Amino acid sequence: MDEFWPVADLLAHLAGRWRAERSVRDLASGDTGHFTGETVFGPLDGGGLLHTESGTFTWQGVTRPATRTLRFLPGATPGRADVRFADGRPFHALDLTSGRHVADHPCAADLYRGEFTVRDAGHWRTVWRVGGPAKDLVLVTDYVREP
Repeated sequence: MDEFWPVADLLAHLAGRWRAERSVRDLASGDTGHFTGETVFGPLDGGGLLHTESGTFTWQGVTRPATRTLRFLPGATPGRADVRFADGRPFHALDLTSGRHVADHPCAADLYRGEFTVRDAGHWRTVWRVGGPAKDLVLVTDYVREP
């Protein structure tokens, strides 16, 4: 059985810079891709953290710049957060008080199911399984805290 590292204060834990490595696999076609970059959790006006990700994504032999922005807002307790897209739309709740959380996000007819696991103070992982008529993907991202 895997061991998870409980997080008492989610926003304090995530704050800072993380190296991000993501593999993407299309289960329908067999295609694979890879993202390499950095994720920064910086202060957000009004409280919370602004998650900015930047790097390069390679898909079907083509490498291009890739970015993503999310908002991590304070949750009901310090171990929880309300994750939102950059424009403020809800994405999912996140509770890492046990070191592991599963979240769902319906997107049109597809369902995104994410599993978040924390190994220790410097390592955590997300695994998103995306299924539905438009997508059949697995995305695995490993985060390593940068000094």
